[in-house]
Amino acid sequence: MVLAWVVAQVAWAGDVPQPRLPEAEATLQIATDPIATLFASPTTRDHVGRVVVPVMINGRGPFRFIVDTGANHSTISPRLVRQLGLTPTQASTILVDGITGTAQVAFVTIDRLQAGELTIDDTELPVVWAPVMAGADGILGAAGLNEKSLLIDFQRNRVEIASHVDSLARAQSIKIHAPRLIYGLVTLETRVGRVPVLAVVDTGAERTLGNIALRDALMAQRAPGATVQLTSVYGATEQVEPGELRAAPQITIESLRITDVAIVYGDFHIFKVWALNDRPAMIIGMDVLGTVASLSIDFKNQNIYVASIRDSTDPVPFSHGSLADTSKKR
Repeated sequence: MVLAWVVAQVAWAGDVPQPRLPEAEATLQIATDPIATLFASPTTRDHVGRVVVPVMINGRGPFRFIVDTGANHSTISPRLVRQLGLTPTQASTILVDGITGTAQVAFVTIDRLQAGELTIDDTELPVVWAPVMAGADGILGAAGLNEKSLLIDFQRNRVEIASHVDSLARAQSIKIHAPRLIYGLVTLETRVGRVPVLAVVDTGAERTLGNIALRDALMAQRAPGATVQLTSVYGATEQVEPGELRAAPQITIESLRITDVAIVYGDFHIFKVWALNDRPAMIIGMDVLGTVASLSIDFKNQNIYVASIRDSTDPVPFSHGSLADTSKKR
């Protein structure tokens, strides 16, 4: 079994890489951090948000799983495996494809996973732990929720998996059609500057990432001399990939305009897995997604609903984006 999923973290130039914490210590840190204990943690000036959902495993819990729309399968942490008294398989492993590389990992078989209105019976979960999980109990792979909807309300600290997006959320939101779904991923036809780009909506990625084809296409259209910051990208596997941080021109998704954002470009493994390395492609991460008031994804009808944008009077260049709706100006 091959799993493709993205949980990405960027270490900025000048940052000191933090040592890998034992899981008990990581869990203690997240428990004492009021931001980390939120379910829908928004992106702010000094904090990149993330999305967490309560999950029941074999009738026990709830446990905190990061919701990852860039993952086509869920995973479980070694600590939770021990807590549940499960035994990882030793005879065979699962190949996991992450943002920066691959890894062969053990897996456990669980009887039932429940998250909101989602129930999965008799499934195998790869046993994975990485620093980017920050003490969470696992990853809930949202890609492939073909008949479900995901609601993320950053203002009300609410994350739900339901059978549909309720009428009130639809009425208060900008609707964006996602006409292409590859490997169960939510993708959008986007423009970065004047370059057409296929963008993957990824709640598991901390930062917005671009492939080399996108970088080269933008460089061909822009004057030389743009500031470049070298950085490193960490994923769920041990591989670390170099990246180039560059200020991005305006990003356009139908009536939405995304400004004041930077993209980290690199030859990332996951674009090859998705067969997206030869055309301009990007991953829209939580640095942008976490700045909206709420985000709903209707997997069945392939629509995304972005609620009224939060006031972003203090945008942070090279850190997180601000979005504006121009539909009423047309």
